[in-house]
Amino acid sequence: MPSGLKRFQQAQSLHFITFSCFHRLALLQAPGAKETFEAVLEEVRARHSARVYAYVLMPEHVHLLINEPPQIQLAQFLKAVKQVTSRKLRGPRGKFWQERYYDSNIRGEIARSEVIRYIHRNPVERGLVAKPQDWQWSSFRHYAMGEIGTVEIESEWTAFRRGNQLPDGVRLQHGQRFSFPTQNA
Repeated sequence: MPSGLKRFQQAQSLHFITFSCFHRLALLQAPGAKETFEAVLEEVRARHSARVYAYVLMPEHVHLLINEPPQIQLAQFLKAVKQVTSRKLRGPRGKFWQERYYDSNIRGEIARSEVIRYIHRNPVERGLVAKPQDWQWSSFRHYAMGEIGTVEIESEWTAFRRGNQLPDGVRLQHGQRFSFPTQNA
């Protein structure tokens, strides 16, 4: 690990993670690459009881907001995700991912909401789409519409499906469609 780099794990906080494709090449643009990454992320998430709060797959990098998996270190979790996707996607090239990743601890609801908004707006800021809901490879549609995707997202929608109570202030009337207020895009 580079000198001066500190990681605060087992801190009971969420982690905003960013990691890039090798030399920041747009390797996730290859046909089926994003779908493969989502399938691997879900497989590793389920195996280690991790909770993914938000994600976006960009052509050359990935953003995740996740908890610390209870069974393994966060670094081991990310290593598993990167190794499996690399084996499936690298083809004849030697490396698929950069070795390191960026990690920032996120504490509190305001910080969590800001990071989720940043993650979902990333494709818009890069000019890839006009609106966050137009980018298929993120958790935005889950938050906006309760859409169930390949990766299970930890949210009020997921809690509701598990049978937990609705959040404060959310009421259902007979025949009413269940929906949470969406984030401002």
